[in-house]
Formats: sequence, C-alpha cells, structure tokens
Amino acid sequence: MTVPSAHEFHWQSLACLSSARVYHSLADVGGQLYVVGGCDASGRPTSALELYSPEVDRWLSLPPMPTPRAGAAVAVLGKQLLVVGGMGKDQRPLKAVEVYNTEEGRWRKRCSLREASMGLSVTVKDGRAVAVGGMGADLLPRSVLQQYDLRKDVWALLPPMPTPRYDTSVCLLGSKIYVAGGRQCKRLVKTFEVYDMENRTWSSLPSLLCKRSYSGVIWDSAGHLCWLGGLRQGGLHQTSKFTKNVNIFDTNQGKLARHANAKIVHTVYLICFPLFKHTVSSEKSIENIQTIMIVM
Repeated sequence: MTVPSAHEFHWQSLACLSSARVYHSLADVGGQLYVVGGCDASGRPTSALELYSPEVDRWLSLPPMPTPRAGAAVAVLGKQLLVVGGMGKDQRPLKAVEVYNTEEGRWRKRCSLREASMGLSVTVKDGRAVAVGGMGADLLPRSVLQQYDLRKDVWALLPPMPTPRYDTSVCLLGSKIYVAGGRQCKRLVKTFEVYDMENRTWSSLPSLLCKRSYSGVIWDSAGHLCWLGGLRQGGLHQTSKFTKNVNIFDTNQGKLARHANAKIVHTVYLICFPLFKHTVSSEKSIENIQTIMIVM
C-alpha cells in the first residue's frame, strides 16, 4: 500500500457545540450529523438535540428530547431517530424510548423497554432496531436481546446472549449480529459471540486477545473487526497499562490476528471530550468539533 504524503492529510476546526458535554450520542440521518443528549459540566443529563449545518458551519438547536439523558443508544430508522435507555437525572438507568421525526421536527414517546437499562448497544436489521445487553437498575449486566418494531410500536424478546454484559461493540453483517467485548460490573470481558437471526441461535467465537477499554473499534464493509490501542486491564496484582496493539478479526475466516493495517477512507468527525475517568472538565476544548480528511 502506498502511504500518502503528509500534505494529503489535514485537520479543520468546525463550529463549537452550543454547550460543553460528555457521553452524548451521535447519529447520521441522510448524511446529516445529529448530537443527542449527554452530560453537562456539572454531570446533569441534558435533553439537547442538535444538527450540524456544514453550509453555514454552525449547530442548529432542534426540539429537545422529552427525557434528558446521557449515554443513550441511538438507531436510525429511515428518517426517524430512535433513542433508547441511557442514564437519567438521578444517575439511574431509564426505560424511556423516544423517536424524533427529522422531517416533521417533533418527538414522540414510544413503547418503553421492559426494564430500565443503560449501556445498551443497538443495530438495525430490516427496518427494526435490535438492542443488545445493557446494565439494569441493580447495576448488573443483562443478557437480553430485544427487537423493536417501529410500525407496531412493540418490543419482542429474542434468545438471550450466552454472556450478560454492557457497553459492547456490535456489528450487523448480513443476517448475523457480532457482539464483541463489553463489561460486567466494571470488569472487562474478552467474550466474542454472534447471533444468527435466520436460525435464531448464538455461537461463540475466539475470545479477544486481551481485556481493554478506551480503545478504538471499527468494523469495515468487508467484515473485519479492527481493535486499536486502549487501556489494557492488568491481572490481580498488576496495574493497567496503555497498549499499542492492533488486532483484527476476519469474519470470513473466523480468525483473530495480533497486528493489522487499517485502511479508512472517510471524513471523520471528532467531537472532543475529557479522557479523565473521574473528572468532568469545563474547559472550552470539550465543545470543539474537528474533522480530518483522509485520502488513501
């Protein structure tokens, strides 16, 4: 692969968000970038919904969510934005499910989750949202797999995951949902499982090579899971360490590799937030949004 010269890469600073926040959710609806909810500098969930306008380089404030929340799972169903669960004002999980119609510009409350949950992961298959795992009000991980039908406004239970967890990395490839990693009561897991929607069965895949958090995770269209860097969890008497490892799983071959070369051709939006685990900063950089144009 030919490596581009430095002048082919460039960063561009865009308009700041209207307010500083963390744990917000992002969604792309019809090529437009939406920012949903999050926590403000004092740790309170917000109901803000904003849309970035590249024509005028500014954020447009849209009707706020009925339920303020942070860390919500977000799915795009046609022209509608589905917002599921998350953390509410009392820092407890939410059951609330709401839909924003981007054409009508209004919110609707929809059928709630069966139980309050945060740390859900969501994907979309055939116009239906599929929610994986989560953390309940008792702070324990869940193995729930559930599917939402927007037209009927109902949640249906599917066969549960073998391994309960939250904050997983999920990818839909064909009729299979791949679920990698996640957490159990703040402990990281290496579990890697796949759900076949046609056969309605779960299968175990080779475990991830190490337990780590705060890593970069991306799925490509060819079916590769790329896992880059992060904080590697130590053993019983070991401290956690930063890692530079890059791992890749090839769904076609069913194999994990320790090193891989990643090729990404995208405009990447980077919305900055603090990296400190226990501190919410009020510095102005929290509001910044930048893009990098990568040509390879």
